[in-house]
Amino acid sequence: MEYTVKKLAVMSGVSGRTLRYYDQIGLLKPARINSSGYRIYGQKEVDLLQQILFYRELEVSLEDILDIINQPGFDRSKALLTHLEKLKEKRTRLDKIMATVEKTIASIEGGKPMQDKEKFEGFKEKLIEDNEKQYGEEIREKYGDETIDASNAKLRGMSQEDYEKMTKLGEEIFVLLDKAYATGDPASPEARKLAEKHKEWLMYSWTSYSKEAHAGLAEMYVADERFAAYYEKSVTGGTKFLRDAILNYLGVDE
Repeated sequence: MEYTVKKLAVMSGVSGRTLRYYDQIGLLKPARINSSGYRIYGQKEVDLLQQILFYRELEVSLEDILDIINQPGFDRSKALLTHLEKLKEKRTRLDKIMATVEKTIASIEGGKPMQDKEKFEGFKEKLIEDNEKQYGEEIREKYGDETIDASNAKLRGMSQEDYEKMTKLGEEIFVLLDKAYATGDPASPEARKLAEKHKEWLMYSWTSYSKEAHAGLAEMYVADERFAAYYEKSVTGGTKFLRDAILNYLGVDE
């Protein structure tokens, strides 16, 4: 069956303007243009649009989607299986966040006691979701799905006390970074304390530790602008200094 822009828009819920834009950027080209100048889409294009919408649901950028679907080895069936797993993970996270909100409402309006630990379940899920959204692809490629899944599981099982300690330690690291950077020496006592606290902070979510993994993460901070921006918001030039302090602490040459 074939569809015009208008018919495909009605069926898919995607606006005609968006379909035209997808055509312009080469993301979803029509199968042909008919004699009246209308874009005509066939089954292949319908299936591709579905694939694009799956990626958009996972908040993948249009630029990245374009790269993915144009890869020579792109396997639609495999991609759909990956989508399914990611959507299941997202549903689990949302279910837990909604459950936390519902319990909180019940506690406020109905006087139903809520365990302190329960109050943080949604926040931990949000932290995991944000980390996956921002850095998931890079860290999973570097450390593997098994390692990252184990790290997320450890975070989910974290006690309220440890969660609060981890959060407070994360804030302390920014203060230490400012003080250590002021020395101008990544081998200074202040810089060493910064690196030690960074390791301590990592161990709240890491299931195991190695100097190589710590050094690799420090290098990633500098190489990836998103990681860099996280520390640069505190101290301009702080990301590279933190990397150098960690490598010096670990005794690893740059």
